[in-house]
Amino acid sequence: MIRLAENWQDYSVLATGDGYKLERWKDVVLLRPDPQVIWRAQRDLFAYPRLDAVYHRSEKGGGSWEYRRPIPESWEISYGELRFRVKPMGFKHTGLFPEQAVHWDKTSALVKAAGRPVKVLNLFAYTGGATVALAKAGAEVVHVDAAKGMVERAGENARLSGISSGIRYIVDDCKKFVLRELRRGNRYDAIVMDPPSYGRGPGGEMWKLETELYPFVELCAGLLSEEPLFFLINSYTTGLQPAVLANILQLALKGKKGTIEAYEVGLPTEEGIALPCGAGGIYIHG
Repeated sequence: MIRLAENWQDYSVLATGDGYKLERWKDVVLLRPDPQVIWRAQRDLFAYPRLDAVYHRSEKGGGSWEYRRPIPESWEISYGELRFRVKPMGFKHTGLFPEQAVHWDKTSALVKAAGRPVKVLNLFAYTGGATVALAKAGAEVVHVDAAKGMVERAGENARLSGISSGIRYIVDDCKKFVLRELRRGNRYDAIVMDPPSYGRGPGGEMWKLETELYPFVELCAGLLSEEPLFFLINSYTTGLQPAVLANILQLALKGKKGTIEAYEVGLPTEEGIALPCGAGGIYIHG
């Protein structure tokens, strides 16, 4: 099963093929590599008349942007009441993953339906897409990421979305922060995590998803309140099946009453196909 982020107005996938996706970010059209796109393009994506910028990979690793036309250094896009600043960044990123609107919608609805104060821990929280969505829904959010620049961008996105309180920003290694919270006896009603395949914390801490994810989820389970609302894991790691996330949640949260759902996350395209963008797994109390 694949769940698509179908409610965007300021973003769309125009076409895909030959390892690339052609995207519209409001009024700017970008062409970026995508490892999932192994099919042949139905048109010459590089010849698209409104193409503004292309990200070219380097054989030595990384890559660079080629600008076909002048574009703003950064600009805003909207998703309902949410506002985000995007900009072409290193390693092809823009500072936002549009497919995550699937999770913003789902978790925001759970917070609104809870009928009580909800405290959420967002780990590997990046530029705060989930943080902004959850805070806008009324949750109190603790936002944790090891990259100071990304946490600052999250604060900007919150301000753009009209959020002035209810978010605590932490620049730290996620595992170290969780261990401290366990020692302090702090508890959360919901946990969201978006772990990288590989990563390095501010103190040089190494992270490899295949070996670190399960024990980390087990560790985080100890932070859940007596009646938790949800626990969400998102993964971009190519080849990681949704069932893997379901198994991790089932085993790590053993004994907790509720349901577990796991699925692919993706984006609709104007070609009429779905672009897979990773996997999601969520435990919902009930």
